[in-house]
Amino acid sequence: MPRPAQPEDLDRFRIPTEPRLSPDGRSVVFTLQTVAPRRDGYRHALWLVPTDGSTPARQLTLGAKHDRSARFSPDGRTLAFLSDRRTLVEERQDETGSTAERKERDDATQVYLLPLDGGEARRLTDLPRGVEALEWAPDGRSLVVVSASLGATRREEARLRRRGEPPEGEKGSTPRPDFRYIDRLGYQYNGVGFIDDRETHLWLVDVETGRVRRLTGGPGAESTPAWSPDGRRIAFVTNRRPNRDIVWRSDVWVLEVETGRQVRVTGGEGAFDSPCWLPDGETLAVLGHRFPAGAGSRNDIWLFPADGSDNGPTGGRNLSERHDLMPGSAMNSDLTVGEGARLVVAGDGRLLFTAPVDGAYALWAISTADGSVERLTDGREYVSAFDAVRLAEGTRVAYLRSTPTALPDLWSLDLPGPRSGGAPGPDSLGPAGRGSLDPAGRPPATRLTSLNDAALEDVLLVEPEERSWEVDGRRIQGWYLPPLREARPATPSDGPQPLVLEIHGGPQTLYGWSPMWEWQVLAGSGIGVLAANPRGSQGYGQAFCAANRRDWADGPMRDVLAGVDLLVAEGRADPTRLGVTGGSYGGYLTNWIVAHDHRFRAAVTCRSVSDMTTLMLTGDISGGDWAKMEFGVTPWEDPAYFRSISPLTYAPQIRTPLLIQHAENDLRTTVAQAEALFTVLRSLRRPVRFMRVPGETHELTRSGTPFRRVENLVQIRNWFRHFLVLGRRRLPPKPRPRAAA
Repeated sequence: MPRPAQPEDLDRFRIPTEPRLSPDGRSVVFTLQTVAPRRDGYRHALWLVPTDGSTPARQLTLGAKHDRSARFSPDGRTLAFLSDRRTLVEERQDETGSTAERKERDDATQVYLLPLDGGEARRLTDLPRGVEALEWAPDGRSLVVVSASLGATRREEARLRRRGEPPEGEKGSTPRPDFRYIDRLGYQYNGVGFIDDRETHLWLVDVETGRVRRLTGGPGAESTPAWSPDGRRIAFVTNRRPNRDIVWRSDVWVLEVETGRQVRVTGGEGAFDSPCWLPDGETLAVLGHRFPAGAGSRNDIWLFPADGSDNGPTGGRNLSERHDLMPGSAMNSDLTVGEGARLVVAGDGRLLFTAPVDGAYALWAISTADGSVERLTDGREYVSAFDAVRLAEGTRVAYLRSTPTALPDLWSLDLPGPRSGGAPGPDSLGPAGRGSLDPAGRPPATRLTSLNDAALEDVLLVEPEERSWEVDGRRIQGWYLPPLREARPATPSDGPQPLVLEIHGGPQTLYGWSPMWEWQVLAGSGIGVLAANPRGSQGYGQAFCAANRRDWADGPMRDVLAGVDLLVAEGRADPTRLGVTGGSYGGYLTNWIVAHDHRFRAAVTCRSVSDMTTLMLTGDISGGDWAKMEFGVTPWEDPAYFRSISPLTYAPQIRTPLLIQHAENDLRTTVAQAEALFTVLRSLRRPVRFMRVPGETHELTRSGTPFRRVENLVQIRNWFRHFLVLGRRRLPPKPRPRAAA
């Protein structure tokens, strides 16, 4: 008999990422994430599957630690990938150094080459600060890699950083000074820690010998390399402005590999990324904008001459401007991994990309001739990553697809060859345009993997019901998951049910047709879930995304509470058994709501914001640029305004039982946010509990340590059950340590 979703199910899931097709389109390699045996981390291995679906996926690497970022060589015979396996294989042969020291090695992750006709992978690089990304040159003789190394050897690295490594003193002697001296903002990053000495640069690696040559050296970090078709140039992304730590901007540059000459391709006060060469070798497609709507600005697809001849303040050709699509948007999911935006050239010359529409995240194509677009995938689904190769008969696409009741799996899709007369064509913003499935002659998509079918075989998942309502002239999209009652979703005939309102972070992200295990766990415990995209969310055009400028609180609060009112009016939600929760910005709005609306019986605020001045002045995105984009002013220019938009100012009005969840290593919204809110509420003797999570970051619910992710779900479920299902009024007893599953 099917059972409800449980927090512990997380331990059984296998999550694919990073699909990459072979040059002939016959195979796709991907990274598969699994939970480590002790539930204290993850393992990542490389897997391979044929694109015709003829045989199941097979494992290529052991994945004892982290094997990832696989790329086929141009001849398809070798895989280059990143791995930290040296900390297991090489260090076991050297008994010097403790396990902790091995884990902290800067050079742990390197490039490995795996021959696909048989044989062991061999390590290619030995850069002193490791490797973070790689791409093959078109001729297959070299790789460009991204590394924080300045020198090719440890000795050279120490010399260039002017920090010789003096020998350790005798036992009992005074330790070396360990102060850190910081001159710029942006010196730390959530989930990583200090990054002030980890600016990345581009290196050229000879595949035969392993010899390396540094190609770039700043100023500023360089990333996202893309080879030109002739292999003579590399496009990359950097910010080389003098005060790059104060002003968030980025440009695409092009480097001549042989001479080292560099030219800036994009210009103006913008943020440009994701470079992709067109087949002519003279044009670059990029994603980006020049902040026309502040923090709510929409990424568009642009074309720039690769020689830098159109890099002025208004340079470039905006292909996608008229469509108001939002490529590069951030879909929320606690299961599917959101991967970086990409542009890939199809066989007919169009650019492939992904973007949200009506809560789905679809694959699209845009003509480089006239900017017409076509939606290539249809359905209530989340296409989280893709790759494509051009073949004689057209284009083969491999992509990761998930839905609210299906975890991510790999699919393939064949697109037809070039249009007669070239690439331009009519716009098709809906699924029924040219290139839709059978009417256009394109074969249907083929499912290549079934990675979690066994894990979900006995689990009863709840299908969301779409809802929409209007607030202040804007359509708000939402999703309702009815609670399970007697092994079936509740229906209107079952009467009003408990309900938890979920609010996403960002604020410029979105909910949609993606899997959210927290929602399934709540629904499985007898509590309905309502999630919505208030003003400020991505996926509904630039005007909607920018509609919360100087309005993080009251307007979005009206948007989400109108959805609660709708379900109460429908008889689906019990107005006496309502809860609210959210994370990051969603935690901010949760705090604001319970201070201004007293209908809720319980609330959980996660990694939240209580004080807006603290948000803008601490953590990894602190500074004045973000404050200016969101509110038009900084805390030091108008401190009274930031007090007025801080939930902490209104904390004395909070009477709802509140669970405050926060991770101690959160560098996005620092733990001081939770400490301040807890201090005020406890001092006022309000029903509050602080759930302080050690060893985790802002990403606890998405990529945190497995056993802590499970425990977090257990406590959120139990908190809401205590108040909304069991009807208790007082705080529950403190949770007791649970035995490991």
